Amino acid sequence: MTPMYRVCFVCTGNICRSPMAESVFRAHVTRAGLDALVEVDSAGTGGWHEGDGADPRTASVLEAAGYEQDHRARQFHASWFERLDLVIALDAGHLRDLRALAPTPQHAAKIRLLRSYDPAATAAETDVPDPYYGSLDGFEECLELVEAASPGLLDDVREAVKEHTA
Repeated sequence: MTPMYRVCFVCTGNICRSPMAESVFRAHVTRAGLDALVEVDSAGTGGWHEGDGADPRTASVLEAAGYEQDHRARQFHASWFERLDLVIALDAGHLRDLRALAPTPQHAAKIRLLRSYDPAATAAETDVPDPYYGSLDGFEECLELVEAASPGLLDDVREAVKEHTA
């Protein structure tokens, strides 16, 4: 069966935050029994790391938490909006960049901030901070923030899939 609903997580270089969100959310989708219907992917706003694997710290934090990941970085392209249902930005900068890239207002309407799905996040806490230049603690915090937002995102995706199949 071809996936009917496509979600793409986007950060800067596609080696830290977005591959982490992709792995975590894919695990949620699989546990919910939606893996045949929902495709989960990630990309970066820039192409600096294209072809690289996830940052080793991302891989180790995911592995320690029991998540699988097999990742190759790539850059997000405006043409992708047409086939995607939801584009999840990891911070306000990515949100701005993606909106600027969106060919139409309908495409721009597909973009959301990941933390908007976290019921505990305040309006001032919209970003998943970039852990790249910091210590392993930053990657662990990133995982906590991604995990906190994933159930709310899954609820929205589940509803959207029901609408697609109704």
